[in-house]
Parts: sequence; C-alpha cells; structure tokens
Amino acid sequence: MVDLKHGAAIVGIHEHVTRYAPDKSELQIQGESVIKALADAGLSKQDVDGLFTASSSIRNSGMNLADYLNMYPKYVDNTTVGGGSFEFHLSHALTAIAAGRIDVAVITYSSLARSGGVSVGTGGVGRYGHPRLDPSPDSFEELYGLTTVGLYAMIAQRHMHLYGTTSEQLAEVAVAMRRHASMNPEALFRDPVTVEDIVNSRMISSPLHLPDCCVITDGGGAVVVASPEVARNCRHTPVWVLGVGEAIAHQGAGKRDLMYIAAKQSHEPAFAMAGVTQKDIDMAMIYDSFTITVVETLEDLGFCEKGEGGQFVSGGRLQVDSEMSDKLPINTDGGGLSSNHPGMRGIFLLLEATRQLRHQFEGTPRQVANCQLALCHGTGGSLGARHSGGTAILGRD
Repeated sequence: MVDLKHGAAIVGIHEHVTRYAPDKSELQIQGESVIKALADAGLSKQDVDGLFTASSSIRNSGMNLADYLNMYPKYVDNTTVGGGSFEFHLSHALTAIAAGRIDVAVITYSSLARSGGVSVGTGGVGRYGHPRLDPSPDSFEELYGLTTVGLYAMIAQRHMHLYGTTSEQLAEVAVAMRRHASMNPEALFRDPVTVEDIVNSRMISSPLHLPDCCVITDGGGAVVVASPEVARNCRHTPVWVLGVGEAIAHQGAGKRDLMYIAAKQSHEPAFAMAGVTQKDIDMAMIYDSFTITVVETLEDLGFCEKGEGGQFVSGGRLQVDSEMSDKLPINTDGGGLSSNHPGMRGIFLLLEATRQLRHQFEGTPRQVANCQLALCHGTGGSLGARHSGGTAILGRD
C-alpha cells in the first residue's frame, strides 16, 4: 500500500469574503477565488491539471468552470455529497497526486444562497409546490413535510432523551462560534451572545433555537493542492495532508442508530494514516450546520465518549482563549453559526485550518498558540437522513 502521508500539501488559499453578492455570478466568485488562490501559491492557471468542484447547480459543473477559466485540466472531479464534498475532494486530490496523475489541483466552490433567496433547511414539500415523485429516498420522506432543520431537531431531541443533553449545552457551541466571529472582521454576526440569550431566543424547531441554526450567506473560495515537489517551491510553507477518510451514512434499511453519524467511520482511517491521536490535535474545524452537529461530530470523532458531547462543549472548552487545560478551539473563523454558510461550507474548514497552521494570525487573539495539527470534518446532507462525512488531518511543515 502506498503511504499517502505527506503525499500532497495545501499551498494556496483564497476566501471570497462576500456575504451578499447579488451583482456577481457563482462562476465569477469561483473564478476570482481560483486566480487569487493560485497567486497565493505563486502558481498560474497553466500549472493546474486537476479541477475539483461541487454544486447543487449544473451551472457550476467542472466543465463549465473550466470553460469560464479557459483551463484544460486532465482530471476533473464533480463529487457532490453536500457540505462535506470538499474534504472528499482533498482526499481524491491526494490520491491522484500520489498516483502521479496530476501535480496541482484546485478545489473550489461558490453559492449565492442569500442573494438568491434560498432558505436553506426550511420549506419541506413547499419548496417544490408539490410532492416529489422521482424514485429517490427523498420522495418517501418529503411527503410528510420534513425539513432539514426538523431532521436535526429530531437528532437533538433523541440526544437529550438518551443522555440528558440540555439546550444550555447546545447553546455553548453557538456562544463559542460567536466569540470567534467577533475576532473575524468578515463574519456576518459579530455581536457577543450568552447562553441565556440563546435559550430565550425564538424556537425554530424544538429544541433548536434560532442561534442554534447556521446563517445563510453568499460566498465561495478556492484551495490549491500540490505534490511535494511543487509544494517546496511555492510561496508559503506547505500545509501537509497527513490523513483523510470518507464515509456515507443512511437509513440502513430502517436499522440505523441515529446517535452515530458518518464521522464514526471516516475518522478512523484519517487518524491511522496521520499516525496521531485526538490528544495531538491543536484545533478543529467542525461543520456546524446546527449546534447538535458539533456535539455529535465531536463524539464520533473520538474526542469524548458517546453521550458526553454536551458536557464536553461546556465551560468554554471550544473557545480559542479558554483557560481550560484540555481546551479544543474549533471554528476560529466563527463557523457556519456566525460567519458564513453559503449552502456547502466544507471548503471554509480547509481555508481556516490552513490559516491557523500558517500562523497567519500570530500576535492576535484569533491565533491558536503553537498550532501544529488541525482536524477538518465536513458533513453534508442531513444527520437525520442521508449524509456524508469527510475527515482530514493537516499538519504544519
């Protein structure tokens, strides 16, 4: 078996910091992001031979993006598994580079969810005006008016019932994300909130309050991944891909335990490949579509035992400036709960982890001290139904 550890590195990044861009197209946001990420790496379009993108729209296919950018990649990957797509892309890029098929890959995404009036997570059958009749699992469920937020609320209710998790514990996640957003000038919401503010806020789908749910924004970005030979000659110190894992969870023919998610499967190969343990991780970027997503993901990534997630996230442990000796700073950009969430947020996990591993915020409260190892976990779909889990462990050179 080929050892993929250190087989590729992130060498360039760019986040399109817009949160509302009705004057731009999705391809324009992607195009600008790709060019600037390549400039960050000290590379050009001519160096790119792999193009990776995901979208809920055919307009953003790899074929159309290559045309828009006037690029001729020899490897194109349109894998779309929701918000975790970009951790899957990183895994695929690593494999393609290690196999010698490509040397430089670009992973990119954009969405105009906010300016397009897309209410992600709401609407049920009303989104289509009638029940879907296509032969897919969705057509059996959406007849009953299920929504994304409703599915996550079901997970939260079950977690509370089995383990005594409280709304106050879920609120701790949102408080930590807002604390980090206050340090990010590009975050959508930056005003501080308290646990009390959250549990007394408007209920969206019991037990999830409004701040327990991600924001809806426009946005996009790009990540450049290169072979070791190319990476050593780029502008920045390489951020190495040390371990990756992919998984899909579904209803399991009606026998699935909803308290275990795809992260349970995807994290094991990632940690094994990287040769590290949970205690070695300095910070984590955890997909935070809802506060319960973070709680269950941390459990299934092995940072705490099943059922202990509520207690684990309490006491400020997730905050970058926590005084706890066993703190685990997560989502230091403010996450999907406070910074941005343009439909699929997994690419932003890679962007912020890279910034932290570059020590880009050195001398500011946002920087994780002596950050050497970061974990990214992207989730796509709905925890209460079908979803993806992509885990990546990144390391400073």
